[in-house]
Amino acid sequence: MWENENVQNEDSDKMTETVVTVGLGERSYPIRISSGLLDKIGTDLQERRIGAKYGVISDDRVAALYGNRFIQSLTTAGIQAELITFPAGESSKHLQTIATLSSELAQRGFDRKDALIALGGGVTGDITGFLASIYLRGIPFVQVPTTLLSQVDSSVGGKTGVDIPEGKNLVGTFYQPKAVYIDLDVLQTLPQDELRGGLAEVIKYGVINDAEFFAFLEQNQEAIFALQQDVLTKLIARCCEIKAWVVEQDEREGGLRRILNFGHTIGHAVEAASEFRLIHGYAVAIGMVTAAKLAVRSGCLAMEAEERICSLIAAYGLPVSIPSELDRKIIKTYLRNDKKTVGGRIFYILPERIGSVQVTDQIQEQDLDAVLNAC
Repeated sequence: MWENENVQNEDSDKMTETVVTVGLGERSYPIRISSGLLDKIGTDLQERRIGAKYGVISDDRVAALYGNRFIQSLTTAGIQAELITFPAGESSKHLQTIATLSSELAQRGFDRKDALIALGGGVTGDITGFLASIYLRGIPFVQVPTTLLSQVDSSVGGKTGVDIPEGKNLVGTFYQPKAVYIDLDVLQTLPQDELRGGLAEVIKYGVINDAEFFAFLEQNQEAIFALQQDVLTKLIARCCEIKAWVVEQDEREGGLRRILNFGHTIGHAVEAASEFRLIHGYAVAIGMVTAAKLAVRSGCLAMEAEERICSLIAAYGLPVSIPSELDRKIIKTYLRNDKKTVGGRIFYILPERIGSVQVTDQIQEQDLDAVLNAC
């Protein structure tokens, strides 16, 4: 199932790893997927010689779970590493955090021969990647994602950034990691809300690129929530494979990569309008529902496909409507400020069928209003 030359299985210390390669020439890097990987990363880093020493950036919640253990595993492998933390949550994803962490690195003597490790979810990955891209004009970093959402999406592809009051991720860079390490075991400590939020991004990949994978998600809900490792490996590897394929063709979102924003255009606006009380994955789920309904109104998607998309989102316990307390006018204000808006034109990613989407800026205002008011 889903055989591709970029996906391979390797035996490492008698434990099978699935490896997906992001092929970007000299900047290519592996995504290693396995259980028990957290304690083996140090050995791989020793072989790769990415940095002389490592600053492990983590939020205080993830650091309490894995920080000391991870630092100890690196030390055991002969790697010098220091843990640097920031307060957990989207509210930390701003320029002041970047300034504080930069000062911390400078005070601890990090130089251009050193590297960073992002240990955490999407916020940590975005902050660490952005920090690595600008500290001393750029030092290497690697991703160790600890949430499903970051494992299947934000840790791969090189997008970094922070929020400003005008919108989400409006300040950032494209900066690829040197490697991504995905340990399936860390999902055991993931809260249910975060697991469901990650599954929104997983569903996205089925809609935009792979009808067979979408059907797999319809058929394996129980096994996925039970965190069965063989099913999780297939799921995560397929998402990473699709994202790698897109990024290889369009690294800086000049065209094809826009399809990865399915559910995110309206989703980001809803998330910002909620003042980030709504978690990212839930906002993306709402964004996918509204995009599917827009597609039906625009005549590019059959109602049966829209119902199937919305049913799968609901089946995974994700929201399918905009919270009633959110002002639709405020949502539209954030839409206009979206970083993907060009020349005042808002681009939407609309499904044509399950497994294929189109990018368009030809959405009528009355259709958008009708969908926002109905959802």
